[in-house]
Amino acid sequence: MSGIIVLILRILMTAALYGFLGWALFTIWRDLKQQSDVISSQLLPEISLFVTGDAAQPHKIYKQIEITIGRDPTCDFTIADETVSAQHASLKYHHHQWWVEDQNSTNGTYLNNEALTTPTVIVTGDELRCGQKAMEVKINYR
Repeated sequence: MSGIIVLILRILMTAALYGFLGWALFTIWRDLKQQSDVISSQLLPEISLFVTGDAAQPHKIYKQIEITIGRDPTCDFTIADETVSAQHASLKYHHHQWWVEDQNSTNGTYLNNEALTTPTVIVTGDELRCGQKAMEVKINYR
């Protein structure tokens, strides 16, 4: 009789262990799903670059976390000017802000007429200059 009781207790303990593990995995999955929903609901602000003195329409960029600026046709924002390096500068969105960084360009990157030496936060109305080409930044946070 005690053998049957021990077997039943083993089965109950195994069921309780599997139940606990299932509950723990379900809780972890639910929390990860909630975190994913929160992150995906955060909108990436649109950024527009207006080349100063250029009659062309502003270049608007949506849903891109990193933007490269340069003379190379593979850049996200191409500037056809000999004073602009192939990979001149980059714009990156992190910590809920747009940052600009010089990519070791030959003629330098300037933000509001100051040379960039470190990644710097940019805001609407800033003037970004790559070589001799100046552009105005507009950020739309919707």
